[in-house]
Amino acid sequence: MEDSINRLTAKRKSALMIEILQGKTTMNEASRTYDLTPTEIEGWVDDARRGMKNALRAGFKTMLSALESR
Repeated sequence: MEDSINRLTAKRKSALMIEILQGKTTMNEASRTYDLTPTEIEGWVDDARRGMKNALRAGFKTMLSALESR
């Protein structure tokens, strides 16, 4: 018997996180659909939120640096 490995790609994880953050699906629905633990999905959501926050900060700092260099 062959073991199947079910992994979500980073692209699919990010799409799933967007669906959850937009309210299009719930963590419980995603957990059942992808056979993942709610804790695992919660971790991804937390990572996504931190990533967005850091990206927005970095964008602001880049913009501020560009303005200061003029």
